[in-house]
Amino acid sequence: MLRQGIEYLLFLCMIIEEPAPKYQTLMSPAEYLSWERKEKTKHEYVSGMIVSMAGASPSHNLILSNIISATGTFLKGKSCNIYPSDLRVYVKAKESYFYPDASIICGEPELSDEIKDTVKNPVVIFEILSPSTEDYDVGKKFFYYMQIESLKEYITIDSAKMFIRIGRKQPDNAWRFEEYKEKAGTMRINSIDFTIVLQDVYEGVL
Repeated sequence: MLRQGIEYLLFLCMIIEEPAPKYQTLMSPAEYLSWERKEKTKHEYVSGMIVSMAGASPSHNLILSNIISATGTFLKGKSCNIYPSDLRVYVKAKESYFYPDASIICGEPELSDEIKDTVKNPVVIFEILSPSTEDYDVGKKFFYYMQIESLKEYITIDSAKMFIRIGRKQPDNAWRFEEYKEKAGTMRINSIDFTIVLQDVYEGVL
């Protein structure tokens, strides 16, 4: 009970620090999915609250393109695949839905229902940060992502400066973080045994 109470207080602090989302309408998970699948723009579902997804900057999109291109080339012919942000991720423990900028799934995707547009088993999640989304992505969103049993690495990439942070799940389910910010440096994605040069991640941006 004490642990649950602490987690709840941390969750409340994350809400207070965030900018207010555009929509705050409460829906059930089923209502959200039915509504979202008809919408032209994307919205995340955070324990009943609807969060509108803002458009991305050219830098954000170029970094994402670099990540998907390099990682996708490496994974060709292997049992893992990288998916862009149109693939929705379900956090079962929190009855919530998110659109990571990119996610890696190894083996067969575990689908949340028969529509086949929502998965439950990402191994790696990427979020590209901007000043307007950083608090949300490294705060509440990561708190929720931590509840995904299959997730092993959470990678946040700053779009304004060369700075990458990787959270890695340890055998005891604790998370350890590593930071990368040297232009000539490399970062390693342990889950897929892949190393990428930071300069390649930021090619055309910085």
